[in-house]
Parts: sequence; C-alpha cells; structure tokens
Amino acid sequence: MPTKKHKPLGILALAGVAPYQEKAGEEYMEAPQKEHFKKILDAWRAQLREEVDRTVSHMQDEAANFPDPVDRAAQEEEFSLELRTRDRERKLIKKIEKTLQLIEDDDFGFCNSCGIEIGIRRLEARPTADLCIECKTLAEIKERQMAG
Repeated sequence: MPTKKHKPLGILALAGVAPYQEKAGEEYMEAPQKEHFKKILDAWRAQLREEVDRTVSHMQDEAANFPDPVDRAAQEEEFSLELRTRDRERKLIKKIEKTLQLIEDDDFGFCNSCGIEIGIRRLEARPTADLCIECKTLAEIKERQMAG
C-alpha cells in the first residue's frame, strides 16, 4: 500500500518546511514548534519585502509621462492598484513582526479571547492567527449581525 506523502502548501512551501509532526510527549509551543513558526514567518516577511522592492523598481522604471490621457490614466490606475496591494502587504509585515515578537515573549499560539491553544494546523494555515477557530467563527458571526 503506498504511503501518503504530505506536500507543503502555500507559506509552508515558501519557507521550505513540511507540516509540523509532533513528537510523543511534546508540549505545545516548545522550542521546536516555535522555531518552525519563526522559519515560516521569516520567509513570509522576506517574500513580502521582495514584492515591495520589486514594486518600487517597477514604478521607477515604468513611470512615464504619456502624452495620451488614456495611456496616462491606465498607468495611474495600475500604479494605484499596486500601491493598495503593497499597503495591505505592509500592514501584513507589521502583523508578522508582531507575531514574531509574541514568539520571543513566549505568548504565541494561544487564543487572545479564551486562552486555549490555537493549534498547529490552524497556525500553519494562518501563522498570524490570534484567535482559536471557535472564537474566530463567533467573531465573524457577530460581525455579520452588526453589518446586517
């Protein structure tokens, strides 16, 4: 019978790590787990910073004063979209840095609302998560009710 291999996905692949395999008797968020997430977060932050640098270079290289107003407007719209994307990524970089600080402070991996373990798999899917799945679901339901 063939064994099922896990292929790293998304940010795990970006960091070059496989899904974390817990060892027998291992406590939640001991040094190996924290190192695993530091590796993921560092790789993610580096990739986002590269994107920012690439955008700056692209905008400097492509900036042109087109005589045609339609061409000029198209370029401005393209730059506007890029800048909005980079602004979201800049905010994400700050959140990643905050999460890295939580790891350093031994305060990573626990729900900000109820205090329980967020869980390895949820954190691998979203390393900056600060709520367990139950509290996040409840927060989203409340948000929909408030908007509704």
